[in-house]
Amino acid sequence: MRLLIMGPPGAGKGTQALRLQQLLGAPHISTGDIFRANVASETDLGRAAQGFMDKGEYVPDELTNAMVSERLSQPDVEAGFILDGYPRTAEQVLRLEDFLGRRGLALDAVPCLVVPRDDLLDRLTARAAESGRADDTADVVMHRLDVYDRQTAPLLDLYRERRLLREVPGTGSPDDVTRRLFEALHRTVDPADEATSA
Repeated sequence: MRLLIMGPPGAGKGTQALRLQQLLGAPHISTGDIFRANVASETDLGRAAQGFMDKGEYVPDELTNAMVSERLSQPDVEAGFILDGYPRTAEQVLRLEDFLGRRGLALDAVPCLVVPRDDLLDRLTARAAESGRADDTADVVMHRLDVYDRQTAPLLDLYRERRLLREVPGTGSPDDVTRRLFEALHRTVDPADEATSA
């Protein structure tokens, strides 16, 4: 299954994508994780991306497209994948569709986690206090949510028109959200599987 999991910062995309990875056996491809790994390793990509990430801005399309195309060319994604954090702009949507289309592939569904903004602020500021991430300070958190609303939220209408969007409430326990995701994807979750993936 080829999925794109969407939702604003703090919605729980990473947590749920990892659970889906366990349950579906498809690799979780997180642009944020890849960028942070490059920053930590001080690669050229990491140095180029760090300034944008620290300000809560999106990394420019050309850098992001190149990175994701390289990752999606790896053998482990041939049977499926769970994209997290890409595409975030209309240009990236077109690039992804072109990349998949040239291989005779397409997304199967776009589950989107829906969480009230106040809850997002609480989650992100709590995460900032725990992790010390430079991109989770209060001002940057607000900016990241504004950037999402301006640049990425409009993509939901695009995927809704293509009958791919599956909006799922992202509040409640992680188990509850996972169950809703699977219901939205027309699958059922075995509680034993949930326990092993928690």
